[in-house]
Amino acid sequence: MILVLAGGVGGAKLANGLAKILPPEDVLVAVNTGDDFVHLGLHISPDLDTVIYTLAGMNNPETGWGIAGETWNAMAMLERLGGETWFRLGDRDLATHIARTERLRKGQTLSEVTAEFCRAWGVRHRIVPMTDHEVATVLHTDEGLLSFQHYFVRRRCEPRVNRIDFVGAANAPPSPAFAAALADPRLRAVVFCPSNPYLSIQPILSLAGVRHALENLSAPVVAVSPLIGGAAVKGPAAKIMRELGNTPSTAEIARFYLNLVDGLVIDDRDHDLGPCIAAMGLRVCISDTLMNNVADQMQLAGKILDFISSIATSAPANTSPNSCSPPSSPVVSNPTSRGPR
Repeated sequence: MILVLAGGVGGAKLANGLAKILPPEDVLVAVNTGDDFVHLGLHISPDLDTVIYTLAGMNNPETGWGIAGETWNAMAMLERLGGETWFRLGDRDLATHIARTERLRKGQTLSEVTAEFCRAWGVRHRIVPMTDHEVATVLHTDEGLLSFQHYFVRRRCEPRVNRIDFVGAANAPPSPAFAAALADPRLRAVVFCPSNPYLSIQPILSLAGVRHALENLSAPVVAVSPLIGGAAVKGPAAKIMRELGNTPSTAEIARFYLNLVDGLVIDDRDHDLGPCIAAMGLRVCISDTLMNNVADQMQLAGKILDFISSIATSAPANTSPNSCSPPSSPVVSNPTSRGPR
């Protein structure tokens, strides 16, 4: 079994690539829920929905979020009535949030609701929330404290970020299926998707016991860098990394994952950083990591599976002293806009 840790568009794309070449019983995707929030009285799970919609073949490839062929009648009427429309919800997408909210109010867990949605949309691969407990990503900015969606969508990532907190994470256990996967002796590998490490992956790592479990796995753990040539595919990653005093670089991503992963997949355009990353003690796989279509997703997924096999069957990587600059503090990057287009 491959355990996939994902969030956002990059995570959804790679999860879809793995799902296209591996049978349902061989994949479990644990998805970030730190950006979940209540809006218009509805429980919204943006990352979960993006991953499920993508694997169901329903996703909107133009926006990266929502459902293809969506209509916006509800938003138009809400705007006419003076309601909040800064977080856009399409008509069919609204049905997802209404159904989720109703079931949660009746006592179902987020894991149970997610499983029912996957069955309804014909998604056979297992997609689970990182936790069934409430965790909130909160950003300390020059405009004060901002909840994730208010920073990410409403303010379009414009405020300067000083720190990120994951409220409730330390006391939130991983969801039952996620916890079981971490403890499963059949676990073949863990893959960190090219999701934002600090906004999509860090909330997962902040859950009670998760980092410790990952650090003590015997199975290979690999990550895919979300940066290509020092920039994220989407969003103001470089802007925010610089605000926090870091140079946007795949080497910085490697430092983030030190002591947690065995190898890092980097893009061809960052091949010159390979020796620097290898000097940190990480194995390096160089590939085209830009996923423009399903064929690209499958190609990268196949390359990652080969990389995992090579790690599992070879000697430990070089652990010579790091020839690069010292590790620096976590940063924030890689959002996609959900605001008015």
